[in-house]
Amino acid sequence: MINATLNAALVQHDVVLAANNISKIYGSNHALKGVNFEIRCGQVTTLFGENGAGKSTLMKILSGVVTPTSGEIILDGKPCIFSSATQARECGISIIHQELNLAPNLNVRDNIFIGREISHASGVDFAEEERITRELMLELEEDIDPLIPAEVLRLGQQQIVEIARALSVNARILIMDEPTSALSAAEVKVLFKIIRDLTRRGVAIVYISHHLEEALEITDQAVVLRDGVMTAKANRSDIDLEWIVRNMVGDHFDLGCPPSGYEFGETALNINKLCVQGKGEYLAVDNLSLNVKAGEIVCIYGLMGAGRTELMECIAGRLPTASGTVSLAEQNISTLSIASRIKRGLALVPEDRQRDGLVQTMSVGENLSLASISDIVKKMVLSFKQEKALINDSIRNVTVKTAGGEADIGSLSGGNQQKVVIGKVLATRPKVILLDEPSRGIDIGAKAEVFRLLAENARKGLAVIYSTSEVGECLSVAHRIVVMSKGRISAIFDASVSKECIMAASGESVSV
Repeated sequence: MINATLNAALVQHDVVLAANNISKIYGSNHALKGVNFEIRCGQVTTLFGENGAGKSTLMKILSGVVTPTSGEIILDGKPCIFSSATQARECGISIIHQELNLAPNLNVRDNIFIGREISHASGVDFAEEERITRELMLELEEDIDPLIPAEVLRLGQQQIVEIARALSVNARILIMDEPTSALSAAEVKVLFKIIRDLTRRGVAIVYISHHLEEALEITDQAVVLRDGVMTAKANRSDIDLEWIVRNMVGDHFDLGCPPSGYEFGETALNINKLCVQGKGEYLAVDNLSLNVKAGEIVCIYGLMGAGRTELMECIAGRLPTASGTVSLAEQNISTLSIASRIKRGLALVPEDRQRDGLVQTMSVGENLSLASISDIVKKMVLSFKQEKALINDSIRNVTVKTAGGEADIGSLSGGNQQKVVIGKVLATRPKVILLDEPSRGIDIGAKAEVFRLLAENARKGLAVIYSTSEVGECLSVAHRIVVMSKGRISAIFDASVSKECIMAASGESVSV
């Protein structure tokens, strides 16, 4: 299925596309400042940078989604202007966007071929589309039915569908913006195998990822953007993790450490013999018990399918309990609604911020105040003065980089959108906060800011439980690391544990 036909004049490692002195200005914001960027046939060019550095803006320009304010794009040695994404796609450029862009009510087949349906004399050739979809899923080693609605797929499977859609157009240049943000380690290996197959055929890959070690594994050359400027460029043989971090955020950088110098309070959350039904007959969470105290930060670590998300969503009330109890401040909340749990002081920052954490048609301020609206409504009348004060306090407290509360939520970088979701939850004044993969799709600098927020609020007595599939994040601010495997707790460690011990307890190979 995967096939690429390149211009006969081009050979491996020739420059197929170049962006020369590209600038992009949005009002007073200079998103890109004279960037020069080259993409070579048969190579993976990895683009590193913090959220807001200009990576996605540059990729949107190269894929025809937006036009540059100034500068020139050279394709196959000739200047060109892309007036639309369709025109760029016709030139062989395809992009997998960072935020998933599936139509939830359509099935997998229709999502892959939407806007470019295969036709025959009597209409759309659904049978051929289904055949190609099955072939793509086979290559991606994913057992996904082409006729299943996209909305019932887990986040990682939706990411696979996005990748399949990009692969189906036989692109000469494939831009991957955070393609592995929701994938398991096994799925990442399959994707990397496909990427290498594509590069052997001459396809040029642009790869963007905040998983730095993972990106190092696949890259041929690396480029770093910082504040809209290209700050570094090097071949894979000349770089390491320290080189990337240093050029992104400067020297002496880390994700923080567990907050200390205070005593934990009483038990804030008690989970007793909790069971959550999974798909089919198995239990996603199997007889799990855990206590978390006020002021304590607990990390839930596990591979994809370990039950982390199901545990979080059950505690928050999004999934029902099969058996067992969840208690908040010694009060059983197992049968309460989500809204009632929020009022009692329990709140969730969901894994998928775009679908479950934000309202895209609302402003930054409206998103921040949404969960606390009952506190600023008196006799059915909204107090705009109180709402504005709440919004300004939240923007300041979680350090959202925005032009103001009136700004569109879509104008923010991924890291700042995540801080809006966290700010919205903190505005409800919770006693316990749950964060499911809080660093998904955000850069190392934004991760550090998120973990700093968690540490600051833990010092004030907030009980924090966050889940992650990145072992390095376990050893940032967590006082305890709870490792899950197949729905059960396989080990509990303190902050002095090694990465190897955590990985071994999860069932992950430490040689990977």
